[in-house]
Amino acid sequence: MTLTSLIGGHVLVTGGLATGGLKYMAEIGAEMIQVFVTNPRAWALAEGKPEEDAKLAESGVEAYVHVPYLANFGSPSPETLANSIALVRHTLRRGAEIGAKGVVVHTGSAVTQSRDDALRQVRETLLPLLEEIPDGGPDLLLEPMAGQGAMLCATVQDIEPYLAALDWHPRAGICLDTCHAFAAGHDLAAPGGVKETFDALHEIAPGRLKLIHANDSKDVCGAKKDRHENIGAGHIGAQPFAELMRHPAVAGVPICIETPGKAPKHAEDIALLKKLRDS
Repeated sequence: MTLTSLIGGHVLVTGGLATGGLKYMAEIGAEMIQVFVTNPRAWALAEGKPEEDAKLAESGVEAYVHVPYLANFGSPSPETLANSIALVRHTLRRGAEIGAKGVVVHTGSAVTQSRDDALRQVRETLLPLLEEIPDGGPDLLLEPMAGQGAMLCATVQDIEPYLAALDWHPRAGICLDTCHAFAAGHDLAAPGGVKETFDALHEIAPGRLKLIHANDSKDVCGAKKDRHENIGAGHIGAQPFAELMRHPAVAGVPICIETPGKAPKHAEDIALLKKLRDS
């Protein structure tokens, strides 16, 4: 029996993590959710409200947390590095408090230093955080980027040295973003493109795929631009998402949209993905 993938989205939490998040979840027809637990574009370590945390944890909803965008474990800046460590440690703790299954973090950029130096730094900083995750706490899910600049991990093949730098730690999983993969050069729209990409991922890191960010792309394959589009409205198109959901490596892996627009557009994207899954 094939495991079914839950389909959901990144939700707004206006009014409270549970109050706002679960309301938005219902509005868009989501089966799982992803949230921010602090300002996504700041270093602030916002504390939650215990009653909201408990409500979300007790809801039984499968939830994931996205680390704010500023975190970069490849940065040559000591200040950025220290802030990144604090931010991920905080987000992992908050993820545990709401019962999240995973915390998503971008794999980062070397900026001005060498790739080797940056990966050594990733090892020195991320391994201790992985070791701190308690039993029952969320896994840390590494999200490869679109390949712009000095990104440390963009293609599926880049995942191997990144995980090797972390000693293939058992709490390190993968969150694959379809727009990022397409931008990095994996032609998901080409015949056999989805199979080739996910076959390679399964061969390199079997069992590590824990979450998929389902986003179409405003730009062509290999453009190295991280610009999301609504499902079926971009250069990937709708059909590859149906193929993706039928790949054995994706069985049971939740699928989360991060597409443009507000609730009505998000509801359309989720409804389309459900139709592709269930047809």
